[in-house]
Amino acid sequence: MGIEVSAFSGKDRSLAGFLLSGRWPATTREWTQFLAIAVRFAAMPGLLPTTTVFRAVEELPEDPQPDTVGLITAAGPVLGSGAPRPGQFADPQPAALIVLHPPAETRPSTPEAEGAASGCVLLPGVPHLGLDHRAGWVEAEADGTVTRLISRVGVDLSADPDIAVLATLCA
Repeated sequence: MGIEVSAFSGKDRSLAGFLLSGRWPATTREWTQFLAIAVRFAAMPGLLPTTTVFRAVEELPEDPQPDTVGLITAAGPVLGSGAPRPGQFADPQPAALIVLHPPAETRPSTPEAEGAASGCVLLPGVPHLGLDHRAGWVEAEADGTVTRLISRVGVDLSADPDIAVLATLCA
């Protein structure tokens, strides 16, 4: 069974999250593929006003479609009023935390990718049980062109600023 993704907006028409149907992503690769879709939405002008943290929740919306499995919801901006606090997602820890950067807050990996949005997904592990932290990074332009896509297992939580921020929210 495949994974279906639908974006939804909040009262201010900004990106509020994603509805997942079919099943949850099961691998680092599938989470990175989901991230590529999310970053494409973040690249659309005006849809994401500032760098925002999103989290996976197994709650369902009211009157869900039969195949709905959960939501990826906006948890707030990375900085400022409404930003999640360090440790806010420690218990229960979400299956995935995501940060999306709109084009105005993305430094593109190549000059040709001007106007690209970017994002990172952290899949928290339990290293003392042999379950490594996993992550993915994507950069995409508003036309949908993916200009960078990376996924890794065994991520050093201090090696990347996005991962460090997301890890702090889970600690």
